[in-house]
Amino acid sequence: MWQFMLSAGRAGLRSRSIQAILILGALLVGVAYLAASFSPRQPQTVALDVGLSGLRITLILFSLFWVQELVAREIERRTVLFALTYPVARGHYIVGRYLGVLGLIALAAALLGMLLWAVVLSLSKSYAQGFAIAPGFPYWSTVAGLWVDAAVVTAFALWVATFSTVPMLPLALGLAFAIAGKSLGAVADYLAKGAEGDKDLMRFAPIIDAIQWVLPDLSRLDWRNWPMYGLTPDGQAVALGLVLAACYAALLLTLAVMTFTRRDFE
Repeated sequence: MWQFMLSAGRAGLRSRSIQAILILGALLVGVAYLAASFSPRQPQTVALDVGLSGLRITLILFSLFWVQELVAREIERRTVLFALTYPVARGHYIVGRYLGVLGLIALAAALLGMLLWAVVLSLSKSYAQGFAIAPGFPYWSTVAGLWVDAAVVTAFALWVATFSTVPMLPLALGLAFAIAGKSLGAVADYLAKGAEGDKDLMRFAPIIDAIQWVLPDLSRLDWRNWPMYGLTPDGQAVALGLVLAACYAALLLTLAVMTFTRRDFE
């Protein structure tokens, strides 16, 4: 399993993904810096908000890209058969690949998070806003939450890759899963508050309630109000969000191992 994890890490580092990280990092920093100019009274807060949104999108795209390259492509080209000649269970290949992708996402989160952190701090030299942001532990905890978010999406895309016969299906469904998981909490809260009396929208409330039993609420892993406004998230809610994310990722990973073990490559 560890060999599969290390080979995934080496393959990811040898690919052009690292260059892509640097390019996207530069774009992320540029967009966050420009966005700050639209709010001269709170430039650091605006830069942090835009930058964290860009960081989440970037990590999701990287996780889907690496699952596509390191698993879906190998299955499509049948090069996975070389890995399966080793006298180990097929599940070791899936778990190893998953851990390898998680390591690559952690590296990307650290690099991009450091770039965004440097830009946000540099804005304080030109203008001191009314209330200070929290660039220390709250900021890095928020980055860690985005990494957990990407880890859940990675597990889903990996499961899709184990049964898919269409190369782009893990990428497409993984992206849809990430968008739905992020939006689910906000939509459910809006409907729970009555949707401002809109009866047409309230008809979808039972459907949203049913979807909540299937999809995880990934918005629980977004704690950006902590570094932006100093609003410390509730500890119980944070713990519950992390436990749900871990359980959901473990369930998807188990399904991926079971599906891949039973798959016939002949």
